[in-house]
Amino acid sequence: MSVDPAAASNGAHPGGRSRSPRRTLNRLRAELPVTAMSATGTAAVRLRQLTGREIIDLASLQDAVAMGYHVAEVRRKHRGGDYQVDEFGFDRTWTEALIPLFRILYRRYWRVETTGMEVVPSHGPALLVSNHSGVLPLDGAMIEVAVFDETDRVPRALVASWFGGLPVLSWLLRRTGQTTGHPDDSVRLLRAGELVLVFPEGVRGTGKPFSERYRLRRFGRGGFAEVALRAGAPIIPISVVGAEEIYPMIADVQPLAKLIGMPYFPVTPTWPLLGPLGLIPLPSKWRIRFHPPVRTDQYGPDAADDPSLVMRISDEVRDTIQAGLVNELARRKGVFRG
Repeated sequence: MSVDPAAASNGAHPGGRSRSPRRTLNRLRAELPVTAMSATGTAAVRLRQLTGREIIDLASLQDAVAMGYHVAEVRRKHRGGDYQVDEFGFDRTWTEALIPLFRILYRRYWRVETTGMEVVPSHGPALLVSNHSGVLPLDGAMIEVAVFDETDRVPRALVASWFGGLPVLSWLLRRTGQTTGHPDDSVRLLRAGELVLVFPEGVRGTGKPFSERYRLRRFGRGGFAEVALRAGAPIIPISVVGAEEIYPMIADVQPLAKLIGMPYFPVTPTWPLLGPLGLIPLPSKWRIRFHPPVRTDQYGPDAADDPSLVMRISDEVRDTIQAGLVNELARRKGVFRG
């Protein structure tokens, strides 16, 4: 049997079949997740038969694998320049690739229950206004998952300006639709028909001690109400229960916070005592209630210059959120059981 030297030098089998190591490696990489999922599925079934319980959460595992494939595909397209962002840097494709990760937390870890989702419009503007808590702004991510899964819309959250100075996080926030809380940007987004998510408490909410959980901080001068009036957009109050317990802050080391340029440096029962393990949030049971909208279109944009009206709307929204927190706390059976 004779072999073509040229074919042999190029790493080809007789008959023209390539055996390029790079191609073989790429094929193995592509097939590995499927093979692993199949083996894991078999193991999950066997363990369920032996123990009578779900030892391996296949649904979450499938979500994670799907996210991995999606992120890899998005990265490939981005490297080739095949992507679009709006004037604020929002990339919907990139956002949709990351949502499955937060959906696992939403469905499996914090077991979020939502009520009142029917008030969120399927199109057109609305200003979503929520309480804020939990040291890290994960409540915003859970609200976004709830809205996306119900309406296929991505709320554009307003974030604290100090996040904009964090190199990697600031890029990720822009790509997933977040922007700093400038009133003009908020009005432009609402006039463009977007959903905008705002937390009037800001870092005063996420940085409050655990002893003051579920007590709303003041909403300032009602800047969000001015924005809604200027845009003629309805305001949808949101009450979130469960986020306060994920990182129970028992102390705030302000000297250290100022040294590293943060608004607060939290001390929790696990952080910094357990090091990186202390960053794992506790699996509290969450409830998110969307309240009926507060209309603003009947006033006109000039009403934003009326301080008494602005404060009246702000107080109405704040009172609605606080009452919602009280009601949801009364309904739950426990921090972790809900």
